[in-house]
Amino acid sequence: MSEYSTLTLEYPEEQVALMTFNRPDRLNAITWEMVEEIHAVLTRMEEEPNTRVLIMTGAGRGFCSGTDLKADRDTSEPLTPNVSAQSRRQRRIADIPIHMRKIPQPIIAAVNGVAAGGGFSFAMACDVRVASKSARFIASYINIGLGAGEIGSSYFLPRLVGVSRASEILYTGRDVWGEEAERIGLVSKMVEDGEALNAALEVAHAMLGKSPFGLRMTKEVLNHSIDAPTLEAAIYMENRTQTLAVLTDDFQEAVKAFQGKRPPNFSKEG
Repeated sequence: MSEYSTLTLEYPEEQVALMTFNRPDRLNAITWEMVEEIHAVLTRMEEEPNTRVLIMTGAGRGFCSGTDLKADRDTSEPLTPNVSAQSRRQRRIADIPIHMRKIPQPIIAAVNGVAAGGGFSFAMACDVRVASKSARFIASYINIGLGAGEIGSSYFLPRLVGVSRASEILYTGRDVWGEEAERIGLVSKMVEDGEALNAALEVAHAMLGKSPFGLRMTKEVLNHSIDAPTLEAAIYMENRTQTLAVLTDDFQEAVKAFQGKRPPNFSKEG
C-alpha cells in the first residue's frame, strides 16, 4: 500500500499507479495535509519512469468533496488567516493542477460520487475522465461566497464544455450528474455505479499498448497545443516530437509489429 495518511498509493497492475483520496467519512474532503500528500505522490510519479499511467479516484461514496471547512474550524488556525498565510495556502493548492500537467504520465480520473470544489478542479485537470452514473460535478466555490474561478476551474471547464455551458455551471454552482457530464463532454465515458475504476483501468490498458515515449510526448504536445498562440507554434511542437520519435527503437518495433500483424513489444521506459 502506501505511507500516506489521507491518500493511498497502489500499483494494481504493472506500470499503473492508483492514487485514492482516502477520507471516506468526509467524502474525501481536502485537508492541508492532503494537499502536501498529493504533491508528494506527483513528485514520486516524476521519479518513476516505469510507471506509465496514473489513475485518480476516491474511497467510499465520493471522489472528493472539496476543502474540508470543518477541519479548518477544528484547528487552532483561523479559517481566514492573514493575507500572507492565505496567499501561501492558495498558491500551494492551486499548484496541484500545474503539477498534474507536468508529470509524464497521463492521469485518468475515475469519478465515483461527488466531485465538488477542489475535487471538481482535480478531475478536470486529469487528462481523461470516466464517471459513474451517480457522479456529481459541482463548481461549489460560488455556493460558499467565493468566486467560481478556483484551482484552474475557469481554465479547464470552458476548454472541456465550451464557454457558454461553462459560464452557466460556474455562475450557478449547480450539480452536473453523470449522464449530463458525458453528453456535454465533461467526461469521455459514463458507466454504471461501481464500474468507474474498471472503466479507468480499461483506458489505462489501451494506453499501455502504446510506446512509452509516444505516450509521454502526446501529453507534452497536448499541454502545449491547447495554449499555442498559432497553428505554426502547435505544428512546431508536433514536428519536434515526431522527429525524435522516429529515432526511437520503439518506432522501429511498432513498424515491424504492424508489418508482421502482431502486438508490439515495447520497452518499459520511454
